[in-house]
Amino acid sequence: MTRFVGCIDLHDGQVKQIVGGTLTESEARAPRTNFVSQQSSSYYAGLYKQKGVTGCHVIKLGPNNDEAALEALKSAPGFLQVGGGINSGNCREWLRYASKVIVTSWLFDVEGRFQLEKLVEMAEMCGKDRLVVDLSCRKKMDNGVSRWIVAMNKWQKLTDLELSEETFMKLSQYTDEFLIHAADVEGLCRGIDEELVEKLYEWTKNLSSDVKIVYAGGAKSFSDLELVERLSHGKVDLTYGSSLDIFGGNLVAFDQCCQWNESH
Repeated sequence: MTRFVGCIDLHDGQVKQIVGGTLTESEARAPRTNFVSQQSSSYYAGLYKQKGVTGCHVIKLGPNNDEAALEALKSAPGFLQVGGGINSGNCREWLRYASKVIVTSWLFDVEGRFQLEKLVEMAEMCGKDRLVVDLSCRKKMDNGVSRWIVAMNKWQKLTDLELSEETFMKLSQYTDEFLIHAADVEGLCRGIDEELVEKLYEWTKNLSSDVKIVYAGGAKSFSDLELVERLSHGKVDLTYGSSLDIFGGNLVAFDQCCQWNESH
């Protein structure tokens, strides 16, 4: 069944909600920000744990976020996942406090070519049950056909990896969870990418039921939980960001999402 999953996005040491497509590698260009919290990362960690919202993740969006990420993880040891700058050199250190590590850009070379051997190495170090592969993507049209290409480096550089049934089948040998941000709609509160959610079900319906899929991007109403459940036949979980009241939004109530989880 589709469940609500929480997130804690960190930018420059603070909990923020950012329009994903405006993140860049340039320090001179600040991203478009929807919300800057006055609360600490550990506050949100405690809130998720108190409400039993499992599978939540802390994402470090750029530098100067390690301290805030550790604060959240240490306040609820073994409860939160962590992503952002994770590689083979630091993954075990993060797993001292995190339930899982999330890996993205490190799996590609500087040209954006996917390096399967790096995923194999990470799986051997962490165990596939403690490794999440982030397949955040951008949508491309090819002769009227939609394609979703994995994007790296703050979702600015397209890679050579395309989402497909073959991709999920191959990668699921080394992980049992995928996180997919729809970067084109992330932070806009204009609705989820319904076509992508449907495709996520089609691409993963033949995988083991143990494989978890989490979608993030554009969710704007409580009814999106029902929509994702219907489109994905309950296979895909949903994360809310800027629309959620605990992040300054006025479209979705956190308590209502928690009640959904309790009833599902």
